[in-house]
Amino acid sequence: MSKTPLTKDGFERLQTELRHLRLVESKECIEAIADACEKSDISENTEYDVAKERFDNLNIKINKLSNIIANAVIINEENVNTDIVQILTTVALKNKQSNKELSYTIVPHVETNVKEGRISVNSPVAQALIGKIVGDSVKVKTPSGELELEILNISI
Repeated sequence: MSKTPLTKDGFERLQTELRHLRLVESKECIEAIADACEKSDISENTEYDVAKERFDNLNIKINKLSNIIANAVIINEENVNTDIVQILTTVALKNKQSNKELSYTIVPHVETNVKEGRISVNSPVAQALIGKIVGDSVKVKTPSGELELEILNISI
């Protein structure tokens, strides 16, 4: 499996989430399965089927998170060069069509949170920005049309 770059905070958040899934949600699923088994024959028990499916999905999520954590490579922010756009940089942009200014932090895909302005390094916008410097303009094709963005600042 390939290595997954993560920030220290992202790594810690995933560890916390995994611990919660294993200690809290697994216990709840097991209790729900046990309750459903006590009520009637499991061969025709919808409640059991739902509880079992939830447990199976939870195990898939636990395995996925475990693999990400096991293959994580922590990115040290101190080593990030702000002369060019790259992972972990925050990029201040100007939308040339609307004249609006916006800012995105480019993060590993598992740390994406668009509401917080954290976009995946794999996103079209990030891919267009990677390797560019202040003053560069890029054109990005999005589902809502093409954007032209000017890089105003790069920071951490």
